[in-house]
Amino acid sequence: MRNRLRYSLLLVSAASALGIFGAFVVLERPGLGLGHFFYIPIILAAFAGGPWIGAAGAVAATGLFAAGIVINPHLASSEVLSTNTGIRFVTYMTVGVVTGYFANANRTLLEELQLLAERDALTGLPNTRAFERAITERLAREQPFALLVGAIDSPGPWPSPRALLEDDEALRGIAGRLQHALPPGDEIARIGDSEFAVLTYAASAREAGTIAARLQHLIADEGSRITFGWAAFPQDGTNALSLYRAADERLYARRVIQRDTSLVQFPQARQAGGLKPALR
Repeated sequence: MRNRLRYSLLLVSAASALGIFGAFVVLERPGLGLGHFFYIPIILAAFAGGPWIGAAGAVAATGLFAAGIVINPHLASSEVLSTNTGIRFVTYMTVGVVTGYFANANRTLLEELQLLAERDALTGLPNTRAFERAITERLAREQPFALLVGAIDSPGPWPSPRALLEDDEALRGIAGRLQHALPPGDEIARIGDSEFAVLTYAASAREAGTIAARLQHLIADEGSRITFGWAAFPQDGTNALSLYRAADERLYARRVIQRDTSLVQFPQARQAGGLKPALR
């Protein structure tokens, strides 16, 4: 989208430069000052490409200005090598470079602000806004994938996630372990005070459940407790809302079961071997 806008600005810049050149050749008279309109294509080029493109636009505008003087019968050709042309070149160049510099600085600032707006301040993970875009892109590709939703558990019969959030280091540790456990291409985000969401490849809900069990076992080995629910596209839903509901229902169903720890058995999670190869 941004590249398309830049190309559009460059096209408009070139078209306006040619239009101004034509008007300058036909209509310019001594003292009229149509050459000032060349600032317009210079500024447009600088906005599109930065200081170097702005400088190139200034050189091109100066060339068109000089050619217009030569072609226009009402203007003296001797003015091409005059101080007037030199001053115009300096002003064109200054406008192009300065405008391009500030356009680049503003573009960089906006990109940084957008990145910050889509990151969780505590863990550095993508936040809900970024995750919504990621799952929308996965749905658009119409290829099988799994949504995992994990919620931190507190000790005791009834979960109280906020009790564990007092320790920010523990939360960052869980986020880091989840990041390192997932293979390249998988996406993870913090979507709540005590909730994480993962997008990973899975051909079925059964495979998604195996991945959830392994991640849960990994976190348990580090001394923390997190429960995962899962949903597979398209088996459990064909849109983000239905997938999240299915994953959330499985999450809370597993929490109910885990009140009696004797019922919790994850044989797949205790097989030998690393986590990463098993996720694929």
